[in-house]
Amino acid sequence: IKAELPELKREDVKVTIENGVLTISGERKFEKEEKKRKFHRVERGYGTFVRSFTLPDDADATRVKAEFKNGLLTVHLPKSEHAKPKQIEVNVA
Repeated sequence: IKAELPELKREDVKVTIENGVLTISGERKFEKEEKKRKFHRVERGYGTFVRSFTLPDDADATRVKAEFKNGLLTVHLPKSEHAKPKQIEVNVA
């Protein structure tokens, strides 16, 4: 899962897993108004946000990892070992 979260800090983003649901939440804080700068229009939402995803049946929730770099949150959902295909060696009798 990738989420673009420009101008957010790592501490403003929270990733949780509960009952097979991965939730990304956080808060985009209002910027201080600079008296010398005026904007005609700003198209960026501020405040809290929440987005939830149901984990696939073959995801291993105990090994989920999240990385946050340059405003991009990447969540890795590895497959569980029992979901991966296995090759079985056939012996000749």
